[in-house]
Amino acid sequence: MNSVVWHAGSQARQSELMADAVVAGVSLTGLPRDWHARATEIARRALLAHRDGAAVVAGTYANEPATLDVAEAFVGALLEGGLSEREAAWTCWSVVYFILGLCQEEQAMPHRSSDDLTPGQRPALENVLPFLAEESFDERFEFGVAKLLAR
Repeated sequence: MNSVVWHAGSQARQSELMADAVVAGVSLTGLPRDWHARATEIARRALLAHRDGAAVVAGTYANEPATLDVAEAFVGALLEGGLSEREAAWTCWSVVYFILGLCQEEQAMPHRSSDDLTPGQRPALENVLPFLAEESFDERFEFGVAKLLAR
């Protein structure tokens, strides 16, 4: 057994600890006072915390200090904004999944070209192809988070 895995106890535990270390890169200092701006900024910082972080964090369930601290700050902002406890929890999950997916796509971008996207005989996809092929991750982040945090 690999010595690092041996110290962690299992491959899954090692992945959880690595994911928490990535999330620990999210700074919770200097956040805006407004709940919406604060939630958006936490999401942005999570997106940018670590270059390959999405690949490390996806598929883990890290119940660890840094992960819980970021979740506490994010959910706290949502609750302050008037979301119910259920809405805050589900919005948190939705934003996390959105960020992980967007990060993984952005990180995979150098390995693919927009020319790879060929919808064939699918008129709806053909109509939106210019927008699907855009590499405007910042704009897509803003759009997605705004939709998920809309009241």
